[in-house]
Amino acid sequence: MRKPIRVFAVVLSVALGALVAARAAAADVALVHKGLAVNGKAVLADGKSWKDGAILLVHGTLAHGGMSTIAALQTLLKDKGRSSLAINLSYNIGNRRGNYDCALPHTHRHQDAVDEIAAWVAWLKGQGAINVVMLGHSRGGNQAARYATERIDPAVRAVVLLAPATWNSVAVAKAYEQRHKRSLARVIVAAQDLVKAGKGGALMPGIDFLTCPDTTVSAATFLSYYVDDKKMDTPAMVSAIPVPALVIAGSADTIVPDIPDKMKGRVHGTVTFKVIDGADHFFRDLYAEDVVDAITEFLGG
Repeated sequence: MRKPIRVFAVVLSVALGALVAARAAAADVALVHKGLAVNGKAVLADGKSWKDGAILLVHGTLAHGGMSTIAALQTLLKDKGRSSLAINLSYNIGNRRGNYDCALPHTHRHQDAVDEIAAWVAWLKGQGAINVVMLGHSRGGNQAARYATERIDPAVRAVVLLAPATWNSVAVAKAYEQRHKRSLARVIVAAQDLVKAGKGGALMPGIDFLTCPDTTVSAATFLSYYVDDKKMDTPAMVSAIPVPALVIAGSADTIVPDIPDKMKGRVHGTVTFKVIDGADHFFRDLYAEDVVDAITEFLGG
């Protein structure tokens, strides 16, 4: 019985060693955007520079660039010889790291990510990158799609949307009420009344917002995430992306399970769709390898 244990210990040691080495190869980078320090994690592939290409990764709701899904993708992309930059969206907080602290007031807007993505693309171009791939996960997938349809830079040559956010106003309202035990419509009306009165920045205490229960949020912020907006439905935007786009879904995703249905009729010459059998929303473990294999095939090896 000892031999299998030793083998397992060796395998685990090698795996942990590889993970430590990969993280040690990552470098913190930063820039100033609209007076705020924003940061990210850069991982250059061996023997490569940004001139050889870059993949810009955007995380999901109130998360960060070091979350397990993003970190795993960076490690695996490096193994494939691809350099990447995982950014932390600021959410109006300077030098933000880790998941959003729900004790802090929310004054950010969903759309703010577009400007921050543009700033990071400019940073990459300043490092010599001329071939950038956008990769957004979950809500970050929707924000990446918005960037691609609203103000894409010529340096961005392709877009990858990993389990991107979808939208159905009825479903959103139902989910909010089931989770938070209050009417979403009433909170929206209260926020809209403040905005109409010119008080969009007014803070509303005791509000359930995204993954933060009983938090404080500005009226304009709440509306940017919850008011009915067709652009929140990522599959509806893919046809408008002016560069090749790959949409990846997990067959066991319970957070955005409707991606396959919503992608029907939207796959054409520049839009590719891939379902990874068995993967959930976060593509853990070996499913991350399947994601990177799909990306590698999409980008041409």
